[in-house]
Amino acid sequence: MTTTARSTTNRLDPAVLKLAGILVLGALAPLLDSTIVSIAIHTLGHDLDASTAAVQWVSTAYLLALAMVVPVSGWAVERFGARPVWLASLTLFLAGSMLCGLAWDIGSLVVFRVVQGIGGGVLLPVLQTLVMRAAGGRNLGRLMAVITLPALIGPILGPVLGGLIVGHLSWRWIFYVNLPLCLLALALAWRGVPKDGPRTARRLDTTGLLLLSPGLAALVYGLSQDGLARATAIPVGAVLVGVFAVHALRSPAPLVDLRLFRDRAFAVSATLMFLNGLALYGGMFLLPLYYQQARGESVIAAGLLLAPQGLGSLLSRATGPLTDRVGPRPVVLAGMLLSALGTLPFAFRHPAAVLLPVALVVRGLGMSAANLAVNVGAYQGLSPDRIPHGSTTVRIVQQLGGSFGTAVLAAVLAQGHGTSAFPHAFLWSTAFTVVAAAVGLCLPIRVASAEART
Repeated sequence: MTTTARSTTNRLDPAVLKLAGILVLGALAPLLDSTIVSIAIHTLGHDLDASTAAVQWVSTAYLLALAMVVPVSGWAVERFGARPVWLASLTLFLAGSMLCGLAWDIGSLVVFRVVQGIGGGVLLPVLQTLVMRAAGGRNLGRLMAVITLPALIGPILGPVLGGLIVGHLSWRWIFYVNLPLCLLALALAWRGVPKDGPRTARRLDTTGLLLLSPGLAALVYGLSQDGLARATAIPVGAVLVGVFAVHALRSPAPLVDLRLFRDRAFAVSATLMFLNGLALYGGMFLLPLYYQQARGESVIAAGLLLAPQGLGSLLSRATGPLTDRVGPRPVVLAGMLLSALGTLPFAFRHPAAVLLPVALVVRGLGMSAANLAVNVGAYQGLSPDRIPHGSTTVRIVQQLGGSFGTAVLAAVLAQGHGTSAFPHAFLWSTAFTVVAAAVGLCLPIRVASAEART
């Protein structure tokens, strides 16, 4: 192959790049929303005259709705087509955002957050399905550098935007801010997302739905609670998910095809997605608290001090082409080790203030590079008909990893004494990342694409 032909092959298709840009804009709204709302929890409780236990349901209800709807996304794409499902989900998230802004008490807000969660839960799996199918297994590293941008921009802009809104406007604007973004994304998607080809008339696996959706919701709920609620919900969720696994391996058309785990690259990537979600979302939980409680910063200042992590995440976009050239394994290993190195300074009791921004850049670079490469490993080798199942599975394991990581680190903080608890929590976070690096050694050195296998 000549140099010119090779460079043409390695260049992203403009049509695929345009599609990815349209979908990324739509996915940005729910990812911004989750970080903005987390900043405003205290304000919501005060303004709506609600107890801490009641206002926590603003976040919990959203997560439970999201957990219950994600398993249906793969079937919905195959049954109705990716384009209609994308448009319907974005419209539902838009409606939920408007209703949340109009809520009159804590009860109505929680109900409307469920509407938001149902819409938002489907968007990310459908985004990945649409783009992966359009790419045809080519240049996945470069493509992941584009479609994982919302997951990077959300944690960067969310705390800053949330702090500004809470400090200067009514709490209702933490939801109204989604409206122009969703309307623009809908207009672009209506014109720019291509219509689907022939679809399968596959029936919904009702048994699988009745097992997996409540099982995931119970696990997420249990991991977000304490005491009896946790002790009851987690075992119930684990049993339901376990029974679903048995059912899925026997069913000819399961809700989520667990036979994907027979593929070594996908199985290891899914495990890494769990561990990466654990370290990523655990860090998102710890870092704002660290700056506000241990270092005495305001909400707005804490958001700004986290900006260097966003810079590192943006720098990681350069690893997309590298992943295409050398494969996911070396990028995952390097990324995880950099992430551990960037987290470690926070485990000291009195780290030098000048060191922390540098550590955040290193952490953001490593974590995001690893996440990008893990996604490439998960999709390489998947045929187009298996991509919806892969997208659903990836989203489920990442969400469970995030819930588990947040629960573990919250428990570590609760058992500690004041600000001295933070070093122990960051040590745990570092350990999670080192374990993920060890698992990354199991990734195949190179994975043949689905196109190459046929």
